[in-house]
Amino acid sequence: METQSTNPPITLPEIPPDYLNIMGYIDESEVNGPGCRAVVWVQGCPRECPGCFNPDSWTFEINQLVSVDSLVEQILSKPQNQGVTFSGGEPFYQATALAELARKLKAAGLSVMSFTGFTLKQLQSESAPPGSQALLEQLDILIDGPFVESLAINSPDSPVSSKNQKVHVFNPAFVDKVTWASDQIEVHILKDGNRIVTGYQGWLELT
Repeated sequence: METQSTNPPITLPEIPPDYLNIMGYIDESEVNGPGCRAVVWVQGCPRECPGCFNPDSWTFEINQLVSVDSLVEQILSKPQNQGVTFSGGEPFYQATALAELARKLKAAGLSVMSFTGFTLKQLQSESAPPGSQALLEQLDILIDGPFVESLAINSPDSPVSSKNQKVHVFNPAFVDKVTWASDQIEVHILKDGNRIVTGYQGWLELT
């Protein structure tokens, strides 16, 4: 069942080419996909789903502008990063820059995964955000569908956070690696003393 049939009307900010507007970033997460991964939370999502883990990511105002090349350098500087996960916010509203980031990381041997509030069918349609197809072509795994609070799952056997969401494995090498669980959280303490709490039952906090 489609939970959302059209793109929400939004006004996107001006972001320089080859840059991303992000909410947050961490290295070496083990609760945002298979293995040890960097995670990029993009800024901006119009859905405002009740129970959203990251309500601070809703606004499209400029938060942190970072270049694709600087993110590539950061991610590759940590040997434990086996891949990268795009979350948010809504990654597909910055699909063009994320596709470029994904291409460069895949060339270095990393895997790429993304969450999205769109369904795969919506992302494959003519009304999808610009660059959506280019980003889809780079993904090893996609988890699609908005978070629906009434369908929430908190289970050690589920990699998704609500029953409407689906895991699409595009790379056969990852068919047997969908083993992360929706009830895991991590706390990352940053150098400046800020903390990020992440995971399906957790939330992203930058305070």
